[in-house]
Amino acid sequence: MADARTIWFDGRFVKHADARIHVLSHALHYGTSVFEGIRAYETPDGPAVFRLRDHVARLFFSASAFGMKIPHTKREIERAILKTVALNKLKECYIRPVAFYGEGKMGLVPTGADVRVAVAAWPWGAYLGEHAMISAAISPYIRFHPRSVVPGAKIGGYYATSALAALDAQKRGFDESILLDHEGNVAEGPGENIFIVRRGRLITPNSPSILPGITRDSIMTIARDLHIPVAIKKISRRELISADEAFFTGTAAEVAAIGKIDGRRVGGFRRGVHADTPGPITAKIREHYFDATHGQLPKYRKWLSYVR
Repeated sequence: MADARTIWFDGRFVKHADARIHVLSHALHYGTSVFEGIRAYETPDGPAVFRLRDHVARLFFSASAFGMKIPHTKREIERAILKTVALNKLKECYIRPVAFYGEGKMGLVPTGADVRVAVAAWPWGAYLGEHAMISAAISPYIRFHPRSVVPGAKIGGYYATSALAALDAQKRGFDESILLDHEGNVAEGPGENIFIVRRGRLITPNSPSILPGITRDSIMTIARDLHIPVAIKKISRRELISADEAFFTGTAAEVAAIGKIDGRRVGGFRRGVHADTPGPITAKIREHYFDATHGQLPKYRKWLSYVR
């Protein structure tokens, strides 16, 4: 990440090349890290970080799953994030706060290892590419059983399965994958939540295996404000394939319309809508989401923390 010139690391700002860890860091061997993905957007009043407090709160919740005591307050992490964006002179960017167990202990139990914390920020465009529609494949890998993990925590080790699923999709010529849960119902993407549209209603999985994303929550709020009915329920594989529209959401992915699943066109040839463009509900929600993140809608400015 050459564009992340200045990184906040353990309470001070260092150059990109100086943000180093030891090869015997516990997190490197056992996945004992927690992190967030956050975006800052350009607004009429300058750069603003989207839902900063919610992301930092989840970072601390994730750390609690490991008994990890982050040696900074939530407010200190929030200030570090805002300052990192400012020092790197970024108008729009992706932000990665991460806390992890470092040196001092080997073996699975991390008690006794140092807790390290860093914040980096860099320009990052559309995570799934600039295509109007993306292709997705149902993955041969499944999401964790909810009793095997803490589903609401964003823990680094969890993403090994995500990497396997994403690699498999790319090897088969798809842009992204869709993972099912242990019951065979739709869960989420490797790093995204998923929504479908059926008969004018927006539906997202209630699977206990998913990470209940902050962008997912934002999308449901926006949809309800637009008087679009929202349901949180089980989605079968058949319902997914027969959906009128489908899209991924996430900080990195933002709102990414899905055009094909396993090679089949989502929604068929919708009457009055070009086959290679997002459906009307997806397009409307995406437009409002980007307006909200860019400070164009006063109603949602409570979600923005401005970089000064």
